[in-house]
Amino acid sequence: MSGTPPGEAVEVAICIVGAGPVGAALACRLGAEGMPVAIVDRAALPPMEHPDFDGRAYAIASGNRRLLEAAGVWARLPLPSGPIEGIRVSDGRPGRPASPLFLHFDHAEMGEPFGWMTEARSLRVALNATLHAHETITVAAPAEAGVTRDEAGALVRTGDGRTIRARLVVAAEGRESPLRRQAGIPVTRLAYQQSGLVCAVAHERPHRNQALEHFLPGGPFAQLPMAGTEGAPNLSAIVWSERDVLAKRLMALPDAAFTREVQRRLGPHLGTIRPVGRRWLYPLAALHAQRYVDTRLVLIGDAAHGIHPIAGQGLNLGFRDVAALAGLLIETHRAGGDVGDPALLRRYQAARRPANLAMLAATDVLDRLFSNDNPAIRLARDLGIAGVHRMPRLRRAFMRAAMGR
Repeated sequence: MSGTPPGEAVEVAICIVGAGPVGAALACRLGAEGMPVAIVDRAALPPMEHPDFDGRAYAIASGNRRLLEAAGVWARLPLPSGPIEGIRVSDGRPGRPASPLFLHFDHAEMGEPFGWMTEARSLRVALNATLHAHETITVAAPAEAGVTRDEAGALVRTGDGRTIRARLVVAAEGRESPLRRQAGIPVTRLAYQQSGLVCAVAHERPHRNQALEHFLPGGPFAQLPMAGTEGAPNLSAIVWSERDVLAKRLMALPDAAFTREVQRRLGPHLGTIRPVGRRWLYPLAALHAQRYVDTRLVLIGDAAHGIHPIAGQGLNLGFRDVAALAGLLIETHRAGGDVGDPALLRRYQAARRPANLAMLAATDVLDRLFSNDNPAIRLARDLGIAGVHRMPRLRRAFMRAAMGR
């Protein structure tokens, strides 16, 4: 624990357990306001900073860029982020031309990019630097957290015998949150029998900051424009869902065969492609905690909810949790109030749980509607896509939701 000798207790307003992007962003946002915060993670932070591009990137909505700016994180990104200025939504089958009925979102209608593609390693470096830049943030990593809570406060003991006293504990440890289990908070789960393949490709032609969301029978296929690098001036992230069995077979293919499968789904508009970095495979499932709060405890990010990646909103929902919770905590701290007050926690739950549940329902319906090859359903969804394209008010409503406005 930085700056704290073993055996000495640290007094903070909030202790965050989990230093992933969501938990670390909350610590940075609160630290930027001078609030005393501790953050604990079982992993050491520097090894999370991959020195080479590993194929992973985040699509950060414009609204959440403002959160990271306020937290002091955005200015510390060591690598450029690429704007998403257009999104083309289409339907089709692998190896065949996309349906002529499509939906196009243009950032010119909104006055700013929809979001920014940021390399995972770049965000991690910026988060780590910001955590250590604020004197009011205490970092304990690697460290296991043993937490006891009651109406008076919370006590967090780390594996090396140090103690953190806090008014509130924030669970940000991910989908299998030990703190959520300890609190006895039930979770609703949905299995998709799909896996997500994540990688990056360099391509012959420029993407012009345009993204593609292509709906295929096995699941959605997304190409997301990234800022180029010295070795790959034209670079895109690929996020691709397939049935579990096929996804595992695709992951086992040699590079040349795997690249051909990506090209079949991407189409020819970016020219010849080649893989950059490594491939990643993630099982896909949705979950939603039946409540977000307990005595001196609040859930954020994947500890509270997880959705299908069909709309690229998973991390963005977590950042919206951070923005909502941070706003309430900062306001209460400035007024000299109790940041663990049950009424405050209920306000956070009322602000975020319905919105997250609505997004879970929407992505679940979209996946079930688009991840099939029924001719009647395909015709209906193609007509629906084209219909939204021709309805400016509805189209702009979709764009505002994607941007986090």
